[in-house]
Amino acid sequence: MTPCPIRTGLLTALLVTASVAGAQTQPVIGLITKTETNPFFVKMKQGADAEARKLGAKLLSAAGKTDGDNAGQVTAIENMMAAGAKTILITPSDAKAIVPAIKKAQAAGVMVIALDSPTDPENGTDALFATNNYKAGELIGAYAKAALGGKAPVIATLDLFPGHPVGAQRHNGFLKGFGLAAPDAKSNELGGAKAGVVCMADSFGDRAKGQTGMENCLQKNPGINLVYTINEPAAAGAYNALKAAGKEKDVLIVSVDGGCAGIADVGKGVIAATSQQYPLRMAAMGVAAGVEYAKSGKKVSGYTDTGVTLIAAKAVAGVDSKDVKTGTELCWGNK
Repeated sequence: MTPCPIRTGLLTALLVTASVAGAQTQPVIGLITKTETNPFFVKMKQGADAEARKLGAKLLSAAGKTDGDNAGQVTAIENMMAAGAKTILITPSDAKAIVPAIKKAQAAGVMVIALDSPTDPENGTDALFATNNYKAGELIGAYAKAALGGKAPVIATLDLFPGHPVGAQRHNGFLKGFGLAAPDAKSNELGGAKAGVVCMADSFGDRAKGQTGMENCLQKNPGINLVYTINEPAAAGAYNALKAAGKEKDVLIVSVDGGCAGIADVGKGVIAATSQQYPLRMAAMGVAAGVEYAKSGKKVSGYTDTGVTLIAAKAVAGVDSKDVKTGTELCWGNK
């Protein structure tokens, strides 16, 4: 029997309408990272992709050209809003400068969640899913204190760049954990000079800049015996400088991140200990919150600690740590 043309046309129209409606109800979530190349952010994107597929969401992703590229992140926010994103996850490159763009998005009904790095002020986003960076610093500070074994510390710090909350929290947490005078976790000012740190250099979390910073610090004070670094690439740069100066066996390096390359460096003795954080977990939680917002209109708020673990090749008394095997099982990046 030949189908009725009117009913066939009606059925087609209904199917098209249903398809469009389905596309419109699929949650659209944006992820904006500082860069596309850093293994930390690569893992974050992988976590977001996996969770979006699992929950039936559409993920849009973008990144700044370099760490600190605020203009690129502002453009990404605008593009994602135009593409229908109702939740945007962001690792702010410039904690202060990004806030006006975030406020504009929020005014349009977009939920914005910071991952890894807070804005300044921290309540510039609806929520923050991140490592407790002050605690991460405290863990390696306490480890360094115990590992030095009563030896008088001569400290250098290879920091991020001035005014960034993550850089300040890790730096000041390290001082606190070591037992030195330190600003509290809300301060974005580095407290090293007041605590007696002999050299402070900005590394921007970069290996080459970390090496240059360490070379400069050694020229300033050849007796340095303890180095705190903002992350493991900076630590690797510091080690290169120390090795070139024949001092790599005389200096303890501690760091933060927990990437696979960094954990391997702990195993090799390049880094004594590192505080491991979990980017995949941050991203997955962010996507899940975005899907829930699309379904119920319920926004998340406040700070959620995504965890941190001290990884050390050698355990020290009084400081809880896990071994390199555990760190390797939980690390991110290429193993």
